Amino acid sequence: MAVWDDLTGQDDAIAIFKAAAAGGSAPSASTDSGAPSGSATGSATGRSMTHSWLITGPPGSGRSNLAFAFATALLSPGTPEGDLATQRQVEARTHPDLAVLSTERVIISIEEVRTLVASSQFSPSVGRYRVMIIEDADRMSERTSNVLLKALEEPPERTVWILCAPSDADLIPTIRSRVRTVRLRVPSVSDVAALIGRRDGVDQATAERAARHAQSHIGMAHRLATNDEARRRREETLQLVLRMRSVSDAVLTAASLLEIAGADAKAITEERDAEEREHALRSLGVEPGGTIPPALRSQLRQLEEDQKRRATRSLRDGIDRILVDLLSLYRDVMMLQLGSASELVNLELQDSLDALSTHTTPAATLAAMDAIATARQRIDGNVAPALAIEAMLTTILRGGAARKGNDQ
Repeated sequence: MAVWDDLTGQDDAIAIFKAAAAGGSAPSASTDSGAPSGSATGSATGRSMTHSWLITGPPGSGRSNLAFAFATALLSPGTPEGDLATQRQVEARTHPDLAVLSTERVIISIEEVRTLVASSQFSPSVGRYRVMIIEDADRMSERTSNVLLKALEEPPERTVWILCAPSDADLIPTIRSRVRTVRLRVPSVSDVAALIGRRDGVDQATAERAARHAQSHIGMAHRLATNDEARRRREETLQLVLRMRSVSDAVLTAASLLEIAGADAKAITEERDAEEREHALRSLGVEPGGTIPPALRSQLRQLEEDQKRRATRSLRDGIDRILVDLLSLYRDVMMLQLGSASELVNLELQDSLDALSTHTTPAATLAAMDAIATARQRIDGNVAPALAIEAMLTTILRGGAARKGNDQ
């Protein structure tokens, strides 16, 4: 099976990477870096291999999956389709010529990048290239980015860098000028549903509903298709907002939304935290339930701090996902108010959406969408989530109070 088979909706980008992997020439820092032809609509030729790449696209579009597929093709001996042994090593992150930097914290630290840059200086041991992947490269501060910049300016001959970020604007201009950008598009609902159905073994109706609710976010579609609790929490989120009638309701709804986001984040991290702690104790020679020697407590304390940082990011991601779901709700209302033929995201709430679209104006719906976007920006700027969500819901409520022909 080719490494590209599990990627969906990105045929143009795949063609570019397959051509680059098949080119076989040494990476060059002077040809296509930063050129417009690096987009997913550009030409895919054998000469397109370069030493540094940037894969951009919306969350859930498959940036990381494409990066690892490209890495597999580069590390496989003589074939851009990838061989099974190399594919397994890349999936397990055990290939000797692959280094990956992925953070589950809010930012990537400068020490992590320095370590990765140092390892990029080694020559490949078994493959054609040494491949360095940075997921969520947008989480680097400017000072951290400058450390990476030096490695991109003077790369070793056989080292290839692959960065992933939502947009090239999320990186500093000097890095953007030294990478070849490949832009991914949002895959269609049908493409994501087909992938989920094939990969996760769910029925087509469930896969289609999950892909639609996830708005083509592949990872979220997988979760919604395979996790009953995740589906229930999403439905509860939308119903809470639809039932709001007063400012006190808005305050209570904000608290409920935060509670739902916390429960969702806990469900994602709790099982993994327990497995990591058990593995750490086992590697340190401590029996489960046994007393931890004082000399080893600092190592477990570091693990606990990393898990707390991951929980913080998971909570933030959960809150943002709730806001994205609410945005889809008011997007559907706007489509109904404008008489658009576009398919609704929340088709199961058709009756409630019809009622809301009838009793409110398009201006109020647009104001609600603006309020959600503002809340996302405020939370990203470290405003307390409770305050940002309360302000958002109050704004939505006030906008909805001006109903057609009837002011409340």
